[in-house]
Formats: sequence, structure tokens, C-alpha cells
Amino acid sequence: MGLGAIWQMAVDGTYRLLSYLYQLTGSYGLAIVALTLLFRLVLHPLSHKQNESMQKMQRLQPRIRTIQQKYAGDRQKMNEEIMRLYREYGVNPAAGCLPLLAQLPLLILLFRVLMTFDFGGASFLGVPLQRSPLQVFASAFGLDPSEAGFFVVLHALLTRPLGFLRVLEYGPTALLVGAIAFTMWYQQKITSAGNPQAAFMNLFMPAFLTFVCLSLPGGVLVYWLVSSVVGVLQQLYAVRKASSLEGKPVVYRDRPPSAREGEEDRG
Repeated sequence: MGLGAIWQMAVDGTYRLLSYLYQLTGSYGLAIVALTLLFRLVLHPLSHKQNESMQKMQRLQPRIRTIQQKYAGDRQKMNEEIMRLYREYGVNPAAGCLPLLAQLPLLILLFRVLMTFDFGGASFLGVPLQRSPLQVFASAFGLDPSEAGFFVVLHALLTRPLGFLRVLEYGPTALLVGAIAFTMWYQQKITSAGNPQAAFMNLFMPAFLTFVCLSLPGGVLVYWLVSSVVGVLQQLYAVRKASSLEGKPVVYRDRPPSAREGEEDRG
């Protein structure tokens, strides 16, 4: 059996599972939430390993920066000391990436199923599961949803202010997109805590992904929000667990050594 056949079996199985959850809950929205939670539960060991590794790396960042300053003129020595630091505290730089790569097939599988599933025009808490935010806004502002491009909708927002009165039509979808944007920003903030160089990415990535959300069906956005909230809770747990550990790695003092000290060490 080839990989293509295995993948199709997984897709068909996920379709059936989503349909079964709909029969249990009577709501496609609740079925998406339940399916997302099931997938996150299956992936929890990998997610936990990834978050744990990221926290270890963050706790070592001040010491790594000190090493980089101390051996700025000797790259080989710098790399040796950084690797020694990793070994001393049991940190594998690749440990944060491998769990993520292992999760991707399941996440892509769920994403594909929700992108193509026929929800039959159903809504969840006022969010149409089959239509994208752009289509929802286009309809609210008197446009043809099938021609809802970003700039077309933007022009309608600027030239048809009466459309804003139809808040019950577009409001739930707008709130969902806003919640996703905030959750992604907060998740990015947790991930890059202690790294001032990541300030730009903290704003750029949530903004870019929010732009991507505008073209995705509401069912995918429900999944995205639930999955992101679970991810934030997992990261907060990892942060709390790391902060509760006694002691801190003290291989180098926090104060960067002077150039004279660095020369003496190399000598």
C-alpha cells in the first residue's frame, strides 16, 4: 500500500469521525471543537516535548549571549562553549523542531478535511462554517460573495458605510478573526519571551496569519482558534513548570566579561 492510499484512508477516516461527532452533538461547530480537541490530545506528548525544549533554550539565552560576547573573535571557541552548555543542561537544539515536524501530517490532515467538508450552510455561534470572512463581509456590504477579493471588500468598507449597520451578519465572524489574531500574538509573545530581537516577528507573524485567515472557511477558523487556545495553555503550563524549577544555570556570570578577560581565557 502506497503513501497516497494511506493518506486517503486517513482523510476518509477523519471525514467519518467528523460526521460521527456531528451526530453526537447535533452541531457542526461543536463537532469541529471536539475533533480539534481529540487531535490536540493525541499530539499532546509531542507538543509538551516541544514546549519543554523551548523553555530550556530560553532559560539559557542570557548565558549564550554572554558566550557570544566573550568569544566574539573566536567563532570555533564560541561554538564549542555553546555546545558544552547544551550538554551540561541536557538541551538538544533540534528537540524543539522534531516534535513540530512529527505533528505536521496530522495538522495538515485536519486542515484539509475542514477545507473541503460540506457543512451544508451551517453556522456556529453566528459564524458561517462554509464561508470565509471576506465572503461574509462582501455579503454584508451588498457584494457578490463569489467575487469577494481583499481589495474589493476593502473598497466596499470604505465606500458603503451603511454596511456596518449589518453587524449581526458580520459581527461573529469579525470577533472570531479578532480572537485568532490576539491568540496568535499572545502565543508568539510567550514563545519569544526574553528575546528582544523577536519584537518585529511578534507583530508581523500574527498580522500575516490574520490576513491569511480572511480567505479561509469559518470551519477552519473555529479549528484554528480552538487549537491556538490549547497551544497557549500548553505553553503557559510549560512556562510555569520551568519557572518552578530550583536553581538557574550559572556557567557564566550575567555581566559580559571584558575584552581583557576574554584575551586571558584564550591565552
